[in-house]
Amino acid sequence: MIADRIRQARLAAGLTLGALGEQVGVSHTAIQKYEKGLLTPSSTQLLKLARACGIRTEYFFRTHTVELLQPEFRKLSTFGKTAQDALKIKVVELVEKRVELLGAFPELPFPAFAPPANLPEHITSLDEIDAFSDSVRNAWQLGLNPIADLTDTLEGLGLLVIVADEENPGFSGLTAKARTEDGREYPVVAVSKRWPGDRQRFTLAHELGHLLLEGRLTDGINEEKACDRFAGAFLAPRVAVLQLLGAQRHALEWQELYVLKHEFGLSMTGWLQRAKQCGVITEAAHLSMFKRFSAKGWRKTEPGQPLPQEHPRLFDQLVYRALAEQYISEGKAAELLGIPMMRFHKERQLESSDAVAHQ
Repeated sequence: MIADRIRQARLAAGLTLGALGEQVGVSHTAIQKYEKGLLTPSSTQLLKLARACGIRTEYFFRTHTVELLQPEFRKLSTFGKTAQDALKIKVVELVEKRVELLGAFPELPFPAFAPPANLPEHITSLDEIDAFSDSVRNAWQLGLNPIADLTDTLEGLGLLVIVADEENPGFSGLTAKARTEDGREYPVVAVSKRWPGDRQRFTLAHELGHLLLEGRLTDGINEEKACDRFAGAFLAPRVAVLQLLGAQRHALEWQELYVLKHEFGLSMTGWLQRAKQCGVITEAAHLSMFKRFSAKGWRKTEPGQPLPQEHPRLFDQLVYRALAEQYISEGKAAELLGIPMMRFHKERQLESSDAVAHQ
């Protein structure tokens, strides 16, 4: 088990055998033997291995293993197989902690994820996706107002949301199923920690679209375009678009799009696209505004304050819930949270975060 974990940690950190050996102070041959189980590292070497790979030593001894089934990446061509494999290991490591925690509860503390009942079985055009999205929102009792915390909403519906620390800009999103050794399965959605909040939210909604639209799109409909349409409609429903922008406009002000971006968590370009999709502006008006938007350099970085990033909170809350119910010990809680015991004790008592940071 330790041998496999060492190899996974090295790959996830993007290190070669030689590079890891150099940081640990052993030869690349020794690292290779560790990974094949032919040599067991000492406790000192395990500490050095953990530091070099950016993980805690408990990772090497974790017994809850998870397999990622049917991983589907949303990525650029620059995000190749090696990078994909490394990211899958990072995601698995985070999912394993969640699965271990969930296994401590006598019953699953949130509903198992399932698409709403009575959704249309077939989608024959992209325009039908707006009504499809409205049906999803209604079934989940989300209304048609902005979704303030999309991550919290999706986690409450039974999705495991992972915000992965992935530097490669070619990675956008990932959907998969996590299966445990005892046969439990959990749907997983992962996004990059490096993106601003509006891109994270659109990616999460896009990945949700893949889960909900699977098997419903008729031949000829591009799945990626369909999921983009779903993401926009899920974040900014047609009713809201028409109410806030008006049924028909000749042009839109940048300030309008900026305000709506921060109200609904959908980018300015996303709102421009929604205005076209809902018939508020014509194709020609959209093209003209998009060209001016691009000329200002806003396609890469939109103006003004960036939207706050999404932060999964359910996991931390469930750790303390399990602790309160005595399903796990203090030591296990600190281990799952990935913090030292002294810091855990202070955070548990809500002592000053500044004092905790200086421990």
